[in-house]
Amino acid sequence: MDQLWTDDGLREAVADSRSWRGVMRALSLCPTSTSRLNTVKTRVVQLGLDTSHFSGQRTWSDTALKHAAAQARSWTELLDELKIGARSGDDRIRIKAHAARLGIDLAHLDADTLRPISKPIAEPALDHLRGYNTAIPMEPTIYDLLVTMPEGIQRVQVKTTIHFGKAGWAVTVGRRPYSIGNSERRVPYDPELIDLFFIMDGDLNIYLIPSQVIAGRVGILLRGYQQYLAGNATGLMAPQSCAA
Repeated sequence: MDQLWTDDGLREAVADSRSWRGVMRALSLCPTSTSRLNTVKTRVVQLGLDTSHFSGQRTWSDTALKHAAAQARSWTELLDELKIGARSGDDRIRIKAHAARLGIDLAHLDADTLRPISKPIAEPALDHLRGYNTAIPMEPTIYDLLVTMPEGIQRVQVKTTIHFGKAGWAVTVGRRPYSIGNSERRVPYDPELIDLFFIMDGDLNIYLIPSQVIAGRVGILLRGYQQYLAGNATGLMAPQSCAA
């Protein structure tokens, strides 16, 4: 694939844009071309360019959130700093999720606290042979399972994916708020209401990822989360051989 842009042009596009699509448009590239976008992203990383000012569909950037969190003493002040007008519960959830991913402490805003991020115990061991006790909620909840683990009861959201592209397996980790026609755009899960994501891809690889690791995102590429690979379920799908 011919490269139609220069590194200097890329630096200028990143500095002047507020989203990856904006960068693509500035470089006169098709914003929906996944292959070209991946090439651009790879080069941005190689050049060490700062993208913290990107906001995507949000009206505020990571940089703005860091500044607002340092200045504000209440949620009202924080939302005012971010110039969020029509306020909803989703606004607060989205902010909390991004703050958790960026390591921004919002505990001074109110009594809410976020749990520290730790890698769940998922390595094979004889001590785990009997597995963990699980429970399915009797009423609709934000999580799919309750699992008793060494660190306590964990709220688990289950996700699967069959979407594979040049960048690997992609999985949706957001939720769509209820609406007529199911047309609302996806929003992140509140990291205070979900502890773990149990994710299985089309190769039957199993990932166990703490919610705060992917907080603020509604979609991820699993190749970036190999440290949370817990195993593979291929053996469970193998045909059973009948004894003679």
